[in-house]
Amino acid sequence: MSTLTIAIIAVFIAGYTLIATENLTKINKAAIALLMFVFCWTLYMVNPASFIQLMHPDFKGTADSLTQFVNSVIIEHLGDTSTTLFFLMGAMTIVEIVDQNGGFNWVKNVMHSKSKRGLLWRIAFMTFFLSAILDNLTTSIVMIMILRKLIPERKDRMIYASLVIIAANSGGAFSPIGDVTTIMLWNSGMITAAGVISEVFLPSLVSIIVPVFIIQYTLKGTVGEAETHVEMKHDRAEFGSKQRKAVFAIGVGGLCFVPIFKYITHLPPFVGILLVLGILWTVTEIFYRYEHRNIGGSENFAKRVCNLLSRIDMSTILFFLGILMAVACLEEIGVLTRLGDTLNIAFDGNHYAVTGIIGVLSSIVDNVPLVAGSMGMYPIQATGDMAIDGIFWQLLAYCAGVGGSMLIVGSAAGVIVMGLENITFGWYMKRISWIAFAGYMSGILSYWFIRTFIFTSPL
Repeated sequence: MSTLTIAIIAVFIAGYTLIATENLTKINKAAIALLMFVFCWTLYMVNPASFIQLMHPDFKGTADSLTQFVNSVIIEHLGDTSTTLFFLMGAMTIVEIVDQNGGFNWVKNVMHSKSKRGLLWRIAFMTFFLSAILDNLTTSIVMIMILRKLIPERKDRMIYASLVIIAANSGGAFSPIGDVTTIMLWNSGMITAAGVISEVFLPSLVSIIVPVFIIQYTLKGTVGEAETHVEMKHDRAEFGSKQRKAVFAIGVGGLCFVPIFKYITHLPPFVGILLVLGILWTVTEIFYRYEHRNIGGSENFAKRVCNLLSRIDMSTILFFLGILMAVACLEEIGVLTRLGDTLNIAFDGNHYAVTGIIGVLSSIVDNVPLVAGSMGMYPIQATGDMAIDGIFWQLLAYCAGVGGSMLIVGSAAGVIVMGLENITFGWYMKRISWIAFAGYMSGILSYWFIRTFIFTSPL
């Protein structure tokens, strides 16, 4: 390992440490993440030739074209990152539009419970199943909006929000469309929809039941009247009942349609989310045009989409940008691939150990490059653990998804909840990480039991 490689890793570790101690340094995590991104790639440019030879051996260009090639590599990673960021911004905007128009009130009513423990179980199962239908990122946004209506006390809401992270990641792990990593494995033909749902559903369910069972003992008493009847502060109802129902149908129905749109067009998910946002935006503008006519066109509507766009948490977006681009640099210097090879050798092909470690690592670095590296290192085989729906691929789907819950920055759901609720890294690590780990290991144990005694071969 070269000195330059060690320096890049050191910058990443130092930046990650500052993010982890944000509550002590009082420096916004987005600023640190952006500095990590820039410093890692600046060090990379000190001697890019050695890294290009390692990761892109087919490149035969001259020294003059080396800089241009590196720039194209960075832009390619930025493009991949931007698809996630635009999906995030689109989903946040759609949810905000629906929420501002009372679209999620029915979910709040379903969640209603006088018991704090009873509410905990309802939140967990609603998040778990919504995450499988939509995706863990969008579901987390929706559930946080609902929690703000149900629980104004921030101390309690932080506990419920942490459970949302665990439940969203667990729910996304057993669905072929619930998480980016399962989508990758599904599209590459390494898992099938029927296989991953039938065999990973129970381990995913166990991984959320265990944490809920533990967390419930930290909550006592009942939810007060002020908590159960808190409503979102609207200036006034700008839309009528039929219009609000239409906004809800287009927004939530559109979110459900995004995976179908991807399947039909083979376009990235962010294209579908922008399609839904465009349609919803157009429909609301038509509604507002009608409202203007009724009131003489002098009213300034606060809930128009152009006004709601200002509510997007840009610091979270920039934090996500910095983290993903810094991880991309680690990928380009070969650290992630080398780490995967080392794990495989160290554990002598024990797939439970290898995927288990990958799951733990996915809570530290982004699970997408980890899964992508694993897919490149291990080709599909006709039979055995590496076959379609084999133990390795299904465990990888489970571990990469659920493992991200162990640290709050280990998943997209965690990052967005961290930004929306201002949960610090240290608070989550001290109170929640060990609980998420207990659920994670329980799920792996249940998967071993299922594959050993029930599904001895893939369906």
